[in-house]
Amino acid sequence: MPLAFQARQKLDLPVETNAGRLPSYLLQQERVVGAMLDAKKLTPLGPGSFRYNVTSFKVFQLEVNPVVSIGVINTEGKLKMQATESELDGLGLVDDFELSLDATLEATPNGLEGQAVLGVTVSQPPLLKLIPKKVLESTGQSILNGILLGIKARVGHQLVQDFNRWCKELDAS
Repeated sequence: MPLAFQARQKLDLPVETNAGRLPSYLLQQERVVGAMLDAKKLTPLGPGSFRYNVTSFKVFQLEVNPVVSIGVINTEGKLKMQATESELDGLGLVDDFELSLDATLEATPNGLEGQAVLGVTVSQPPLLKLIPKKVLESTGQSILNGILLGIKARVGHQLVQDFNRWCKELDAS
C-alpha cells in the first residue's frame, strides 16, 4: 500500500508599485519560474516546459533527490504550473514515485495571489519498512510543507525583486 501525503499553501502578496504591469510580467515564463524556484536547478526544455531538481533532503538517513518536469501556461493574467513527470533518486528500489503539483499565480489590482498544492504518492521503500506508515506520512507532509514555505518565501522576496528589475528594464528601453 503506497504512502501518500500532500501540502497546500496560499499566497497574498501586495505589490505597491507597477501592479498594473503584473499580467505582462507573468507572461515572461522563464523569468518568473526562475525567480519562484531556484534558477540554478531549473532547466528550460522549450516553451512552457521546465525540468526542476528539487532541493535534496534526508528522510531517516536516506538522501532523496526528486526531479520534476513542469508545464507552464498563461491564461487571463494567471500563470499555472503543473507537474508533468517526476522521478526520484535516492530511495533505492522505488519505481512508483509520483509527485503532483498544481500551482497558480494570479495578477490582481493589488498584487499577486496564488495557491499551490504539492503531493507525493510512493511505495514504502524497503529500507524504511520498520517505520510505521503514519510516521512516514507525517514526515513526508512536513517535508512538503517546508518545500512550499520555501517557495512562498522566495516568491515574496526574489519574485518581487525580479519584477521591480523587469519594470526598470522596460522603463530604460
